[in-house]
Amino acid sequence: MKSHATTKGLERATHRALYYSMGMLPEDLDKPLVGIVNTQNETMPGHIHLDDIAKAVREGVLASGGTPIEFSTIAVCDGIAQGNYGMHYPLASRELIADSIEVMMNAHSYDAMVLITNCDKITPGMLMAAVRLNIPTIMVSGGPMANGYVNGEVCCYNDLMAAQGDVAKGDMTLEELGEMEREALPGCGACNMLGTANSMNFLAEALGMVLPGSTTPAATGRRKALAKQTGIKIMELYKKDIKPKDIITKDAIENAITVDLAIGGSTNTVLHLTALAHEADIEFDINTFADMAKKVPHLVKMKPAAGGYPPADVHQAGGITAVMKQLCDNGLLHEECLTVTAAKVKENVAGAVVINEDIIRPMDNPYSETGGLQLLYGSLAPEGSVCKVAAVKKEMLKHRGPARIFDQEEPAVEAIYGGKIKPGDVVVVRYEGPTGGPGMREMLTPTAAIVGMGLDEEVALVTDGRFSGGTSGAAIGHVSPEAADGGPIALIEDGDIISIDIPAGEITLEVSEEELQRRKANWKKPEPNVPKGSYLDRYAKQVMSAMSGAVFKR
Repeated sequence: MKSHATTKGLERATHRALYYSMGMLPEDLDKPLVGIVNTQNETMPGHIHLDDIAKAVREGVLASGGTPIEFSTIAVCDGIAQGNYGMHYPLASRELIADSIEVMMNAHSYDAMVLITNCDKITPGMLMAAVRLNIPTIMVSGGPMANGYVNGEVCCYNDLMAAQGDVAKGDMTLEELGEMEREALPGCGACNMLGTANSMNFLAEALGMVLPGSTTPAATGRRKALAKQTGIKIMELYKKDIKPKDIITKDAIENAITVDLAIGGSTNTVLHLTALAHEADIEFDINTFADMAKKVPHLVKMKPAAGGYPPADVHQAGGITAVMKQLCDNGLLHEECLTVTAAKVKENVAGAVVINEDIIRPMDNPYSETGGLQLLYGSLAPEGSVCKVAAVKKEMLKHRGPARIFDQEEPAVEAIYGGKIKPGDVVVVRYEGPTGGPGMREMLTPTAAIVGMGLDEEVALVTDGRFSGGTSGAAIGHVSPEAADGGPIALIEDGDIISIDIPAGEITLEVSEEELQRRKANWKKPEPNVPKGSYLDRYAKQVMSAMSGAVFKR
């Protein structure tokens, strides 16, 4: 056992004494030591209840002959950081999470690991740590939040965002908005929409790193039971020496992309799956998303997509396991991939059934024949950009209009709510990329403002930043090269015409190459507006482009 490096031998008397001082017995140190990474905190509903999940995991580990040892790592709430300076930090925290788990696990020589997650950057950061450490590991999430209700109607996170626009237009009072605020998010769990949190937790099932049942709601006994099963299963993985790199293979990542496309997941999944492949030393081409989108149908529409269902309803319809069963039956998944059940994908999904075909559509009646994500290339984004086509209205799949330029998010939001953006415009928010931000802030607030102001059928938004899974509308992000690297997005001027063709995967800046070169000659790279020596300053110096997954240079 790896832990014998700290628990066995004459020279380890002080090490054992440290364990005994915490109440352990000698026989506890004869068992495998299982690190339980619990990200419980009081910053967000997704993590407020994770002590209950950790307790259930501990019970499972103890029942199966292991010794659980719990420690924590950071977890940032994207929702609270949203739309302000704090949003520089969530993506940057992904690398800190992976690093801190590596530090704790290697410093203490634990034998196996259980990762307890729920929200946006925590899940991918933990998956990156899993493949880096490559010891027996299993993940369990805290589960999605229940539906909110206002006046008998389902009301979720993105409905609340859109309501801010209703107040700005005078169609809703502040008192009515306040009532929505108190009802839309009814309790613990990952926010009740297909944001990055639920997207990544569902894709963890597709990857094979969590037990089937990723859509099981947070505030249920079934979620606790799933956590207990997770604690039991880690001991089986340890005994069989099944490790993350046995599970997270190129085929497994393609399975995750397939499920991502079928459910119309967050655009952030492109960042995180690319980063995971990089961390696992898997040869990966980001164009895999675009290539697979041509053959994977869009089967599930979840909020924030117009007419979409909340995650709790998808669970009642059969959940991600049932979606995977349909994809397996139609030859779209690598069904022989190993998973943390110690069985293959085809065995995990064998008994799954779609209960409601209005929510999980059959293969012969999809929302569209192609997947819910699209990569766009062109003179504005030579290295690529990303759009969540599943959340774009038909009227905006093709759009051409004048650019309205903003060098940060805040003035763009002020202009949208101030009525300065007109039908036909293309709002451009730049210097928000991984380096320029730094940290690649989410543009949920401006996209929600566009929706709230009733402009989502007439106005597009283009950015070198990124989007929350809660974003809807014609929103094109991850534009690369970013503005801070002198990409074409840095050279756009107010009134320049931008042409967007989402089905064709094209985004064009209608300015001649000669004119762009003239502008480039006069362009100067700005310094990131962060304190010297701060984590963000160091992050900006190390991070690579969005098309690389925004990973650190090696």
